[in-house]
Amino acid sequence: MAVREDTLKAAQAALQAGDFARGRALAEELLALDGEDAEALYMLAVAARFSKDFAGAENALGKLHTAMPEYGRAWQEAGHLARDRGEPNEAIAAYTRATRFNPALDASWRALADLLSQANRMAEARSAQAQAERIATLPRELVAVTHHLHEGRLLRAEDICRHYLRSHPKSVEGMRLLAQIGIKLGIFDDAEFLLDSAKTFEPDNVQVRLDYIDVLRRRQKFERSREEAEALHKRDPENPLFQSHLAIESMQTGDYDRAFELFDAVLEKLPRDPATLTSQGHALKTTGKQQEAVASYRAAFAAKPDHGDAYYALANLKTYEFPDEEIAAMREQVSRADLAFMDRVHLSFALGKAYEDRGDYEQSFRFYEEGNALKRAQTRYSADAMSEELAKQAEVCTPALFDAHAGAGHSAPDPIFILGLPRAGSTLLEQILASHSQVDGTLELPNILALAHRLRGRKAGQSRYPQVLHDLTREQLAAFGQKFIEDTRVHRQGAPFFIDKMPNNFRHIGLIHLILPNAKIIDARRSPMDCCFSGFKQLFAEGQEFTYGLTEVGRYYSDYVALMDHWDQVLPGKVLRVNHEDVLDDLEGQTRRMLHHAGLPFEETCLDFHKTDRAVRTASSEQVRRPINRKGQDAWKPFEPWLGPLKHALGPLAA
Repeated sequence: MAVREDTLKAAQAALQAGDFARGRALAEELLALDGEDAEALYMLAVAARFSKDFAGAENALGKLHTAMPEYGRAWQEAGHLARDRGEPNEAIAAYTRATRFNPALDASWRALADLLSQANRMAEARSAQAQAERIATLPRELVAVTHHLHEGRLLRAEDICRHYLRSHPKSVEGMRLLAQIGIKLGIFDDAEFLLDSAKTFEPDNVQVRLDYIDVLRRRQKFERSREEAEALHKRDPENPLFQSHLAIESMQTGDYDRAFELFDAVLEKLPRDPATLTSQGHALKTTGKQQEAVASYRAAFAAKPDHGDAYYALANLKTYEFPDEEIAAMREQVSRADLAFMDRVHLSFALGKAYEDRGDYEQSFRFYEEGNALKRAQTRYSADAMSEELAKQAEVCTPALFDAHAGAGHSAPDPIFILGLPRAGSTLLEQILASHSQVDGTLELPNILALAHRLRGRKAGQSRYPQVLHDLTREQLAAFGQKFIEDTRVHRQGAPFFIDKMPNNFRHIGLIHLILPNAKIIDARRSPMDCCFSGFKQLFAEGQEFTYGLTEVGRYYSDYVALMDHWDQVLPGKVLRVNHEDVLDDLEGQTRRMLHHAGLPFEETCLDFHKTDRAVRTASSEQVRRPINRKGQDAWKPFEPWLGPLKHALGPLAA
C-alpha cells in the first residue's frame, strides 16, 4: 500500500510539473498491478489528453466510468477531453454530469459557463457562472469537505468539517455539510440537530430547509417534515420542486388525496418528469391501485430510458412480468459504460426478476449477482463484525442482567414487536394482526435502533452498548420506555395496541424487555434457504447490507438463529415464534396463537387480511393484498446450482 501511495504521489507531481510522459509511465506501472485502480486510470487519462493522445485518454476514461460511474472528476476530465477535441455538446453533457456528482468542481462550472455562453444558452450560462462564483467564495476547507463527501471519503470529510466548525461555529454551510456526512453515516439525530440550528441562522436558505425535510423523513418524523414542506410550499405555491416535496411528505402522513393533487400539479408543468412519475407510482402502489402504478412507472422510463428506479419499482411489485421489449430496453441500458451507479443496480435486480419469471434461471442469477456485487462493494459490510456484535448481545444480556432490573421499565402493554429477518413473512403477520379492531399497523419504526445507537456513545470505534445496559438506572429504563411510547404515537390511529415490525429489532430484544417489559414480541421465521435467497433477490431502500452476498446472508441467518436461541433461554416465553410455513398450512391456528400471545380475542377479520384497507409500504405490499398462497415457497430450488456459498454459510441449517 505504501509503494502504491508513493507511486501515485510521484505521478501526480510529474503531471503538475508538465512531465506527462513520466506521469503516464507511473500510472501504467500501477495499472499493471491493478487494472481497475481508479486513481491511476484518472492520471493516465490526464497524461494522455495533455499528450494529445485522445484515443488513449478516451480508453482510460471508459474504464474509469465503468469502475466508478459517479466519479465527478472523471466526468470533468471527459469534459476537458471533449472540449479539446472540439466537441462542445459532448463537453457540456460531461461537465453537467461532473457537477451533478460533485457540485464543488469549479473548473467544470467555469467551463460550462463558457460553453453555454458560446451556445447562446445565456440563462444556463449565468446559472453556471453563479455556481462557480459561489464556490470561489467558500472557505477552502469547506470546498475540500465537499470534494471528500462526494468522492466517498466520509471520515476525512467529517474530520475537516468538525475542525472548521470549532473555529467557525455559526457557519451554516459547515453545519449543512456535516449534517450531510451524518446522513450518509446513518447518524440522523445529529444531522437533524445541525440542520435545525442552520435553519435558525438562515431561515431563507432553501437548500438547508430541503435537507432538513429529508432528515426528518428519514427519522420518520412525518408530521414535522410535512409542516416544513408546507412552509416552503406557501412561499411559492407554483414551484414544482416545493410541490413535489410536499406531495412526498403528504404520502408519508397518509394524505394520499393531497399527494395525488400535487403530483398532478407538477406533471402539468413537467409532464415527463421521471422522478415525479415514479413517486406517483409509489403512491398508487401503496394505496392498492396497481394498474395505475404500472402506467406511471412505464411513463417514467419512457421519458428517461435509463431510469432504473422505475424498472425496479415494477419488478418490486412482485406480480408484474416484463414483456420482451422492456427486457430488451433494460439490456440495452446496462450495456452502457456510462450508466449511473444506482441505475445499473436497479436494472440488474429488475433483469434478475424478469429472467426468473421467464424460467431462465442462469441469466436471472447472473443479474441478481451483478446487482448484489455492486451493492456489496459500496457498503463494505463485514460479516465478521456483525457476528461479533450479535455474540456480544448474548454475552452481556444474561439472566443476572434481567434479574437485577426486574420490575423496571415502562409498564405500557401497547407495542407488539414483529421481528426477525426481512423477507421472512413479517408483513403477512402484521397484516393479519392489523386487521384486528384493537391493533394499529404502523411501519418499520427506527426508534429502538436509534436508542441502541445513542447508547453506544460518541467515541469512534468504542461502543458502550450493550455493556451499558448493566449500568442503567430504573429511572432511565422507565424514561426510555415512555419516550418510545410517546415518539411512536404519531404513527397510531387510536387502537390500544400497535405493531412495530422493524426486523432488525431481534438484535435488541434485551433492550426492549428492559424498557418495555409488557411488550409482546413475535419472531417471524421462514425456512433458511427460502428466507436467505429471497433477501438476496431483494434490493432494499437502505440498511440490510448483509443481504448483498450469499455467504453474508447465510452467516447472518445462522447468527440470528443463535441469538434467538439465547433469548429463549434467558427470557423463556417472552418471544412467540411463528414459522411462515406453519401460517401457510394453518392460517387460523397460527392467527389464534398470535392473538392469544398478544392477549387479544379472536376476530374473523384477521383471516380476511387481504381485504384490509390500509397502506402497506414494504416490498410485500401487493402479495398481502391477495389470499394466502405458496408462490414464494421453495423459490430457491431452481437456482440451486449457484447457491453453494449460501449452503456452506448456513451449515446444518441448510439441510
